[in-house]
Amino acid sequence: MSEATIPMAPEIRDRKQEMIAALAIVAISTHLILRYAVEAGQPFAQIPLWITFLLGGVPLVYDLVKKAFRREFGSDLLAGISIVTSLILGEYLAGTLVILMLSGGEALEAYAIRGASSVLRALANRMPTLAHRQSANGSEIEDVEVNEIAVGDSILIYPHEICPVDGIVVEGHSVMDESYLTGEPYMVSKSPGTAVISGALNGESALTIRAEKRAVDSRYAKIMEVMKTSEQQRPRMRRLGDKLGAIYTPVALALAAIAWLVSGDPIRFLSVLVIATPCPLLIGIPVTIIGSISLAAKRAIIVRDPAILEAIDTCREVIFDKTGTLTYGRPELVDQFVSPDFDKDTVLSLTTSAEQYSKHPLSEAIQSAAKKNGNTIHEVEKISENPGEGLTATVMGKVVKITGRKKLRDNPHLYEQLPASEVGHLECVVLIDGEYAATYRFRDVPREDSALFVDHLAKRHGIENVMLLSGDRDTEAQYLAELVGIKDVEGDKSPEEKLAIVREKTAARNTIYVGDGINDAPALMAATVGIAFGKGSDVTAEAAGAVIMDSSLRKLDELLHIGKRMRRIALQSAVGGMALSIVGMLFAAAGYLSPVSGAILQEVIDVLAVLNALRAALPPKALTDY
Repeated sequence: MSEATIPMAPEIRDRKQEMIAALAIVAISTHLILRYAVEAGQPFAQIPLWITFLLGGVPLVYDLVKKAFRREFGSDLLAGISIVTSLILGEYLAGTLVILMLSGGEALEAYAIRGASSVLRALANRMPTLAHRQSANGSEIEDVEVNEIAVGDSILIYPHEICPVDGIVVEGHSVMDESYLTGEPYMVSKSPGTAVISGALNGESALTIRAEKRAVDSRYAKIMEVMKTSEQQRPRMRRLGDKLGAIYTPVALALAAIAWLVSGDPIRFLSVLVIATPCPLLIGIPVTIIGSISLAAKRAIIVRDPAILEAIDTCREVIFDKTGTLTYGRPELVDQFVSPDFDKDTVLSLTTSAEQYSKHPLSEAIQSAAKKNGNTIHEVEKISENPGEGLTATVMGKVVKITGRKKLRDNPHLYEQLPASEVGHLECVVLIDGEYAATYRFRDVPREDSALFVDHLAKRHGIENVMLLSGDRDTEAQYLAELVGIKDVEGDKSPEEKLAIVREKTAARNTIYVGDGINDAPALMAATVGIAFGKGSDVTAEAAGAVIMDSSLRKLDELLHIGKRMRRIALQSAVGGMALSIVGMLFAAAGYLSPVSGAILQEVIDVLAVLNALRAALPPKALTDY
């Protein structure tokens, strides 16, 4: 969906609420001036209030009536009853104050949302709107709108510019900063044949790329869709408020009715309802949630579904996929089987020279091993890496090909030279000038803090069971589980089997599923809370309730604490505001507060509730405890 087609209804609604709030303020001010400061204006003092009822009160009540017909009995129902009652009783000033509270609350929520979303907007604003497109013969360069780029176009990226679309380098050598995905500086070498992603910042040298996707389909656009979704799902934010309102609303109505019946004075009914207007629920909880989303974004955690912040602290089981969650997703080179016809260090140098331009997980392991060994890295003359075909590069005049065992089955001469395969290891095969050179074997090791993190889940977060659910070989899953201290293990599972297991677990109790691969998407959606690690798959990110861009267990712990803290602050704002309102209602029921003074008191309670809710956006001293 393009930016132009995104629904504007929430923005229109926000502007309408702001206009009604502004009208109410002007009306109240004008009323007070005419009533007390201008003697001749007293007969006309009620006119501004009538106008506010007509232009502001009627639309607000109409919206509430529509909700009632849809059986949406929210806590704002009290405000609607107060507006109608004040009109019937002729308490126009009190009614206008309620209109101000209701519309002002909506406007304040919209303002808080806009302020808390500044981190997300800053990320959106960094994307270029123009790109430098080369003509077919390469002789001319024209600046075009990014949305005009078509697949196959040649795009020139100057030094220190942001890549506008996903593509493949066709000319030039440089490095790119992809920290917007990881949360930390992460420079990736780029050379002809290597992939580039939209949103990455180019280094010191110009690059020419061939666009592989349109701007709307590129990686950066997908990230922005994730963040826009987190902002647009505002209607679900009041679920906690509605639960509390289901208790609060009947209590307030009952107290108001009793006050009227006992005293015989309908004004007391209105006074109680005015104080009962539940702005701590209407404003406090959404502001708390938006503040928590903002705090998470600053920590490289994108919350797609605000509902997970309410639910995450209620989860009692955590289910991990294996690769990239409890492990680094960065295998280590553990064995090198080199042909007698080649030198071990020469093969590693040539292989590493080619792999420095690859984004395959095994390439990092090879580069790391070469760095530790002190191998020389050579300049690459030509390189290509097509999905499923391996990596081919020309280095020092030699053709280096890195491929897999299965690709050599049709070549008996090469295949028979391979060492016997071993269960539980990843591997790649290196060919130099068409001859077998080496087989490298890798193992994905657990994160340094995996065991400590798993152990602390029960102690600090009330997690009753931790499960490892993997599509890898069962032996690999069992090996990792033993290292990190997990007893509930299921390996060699298909995506369908994963989905069935997660559904079964979630039916028994609330679950958190953590994964980072495309095959995790169904399980992420089936769990109570789905959390995606890293920058890997668009599908995974869209299926998850939250995306942890800087893949680490510490960030996962931060999200757990942000959710727990959000729930605590939201309850403080809501329950605290309700408690103060109930005290005020008792005074009003006893006849000590008029509707106008009750409205003023309620405004003070609202301010206290909102000020407390705003704490959610402020980072605490620590967000981890292991």
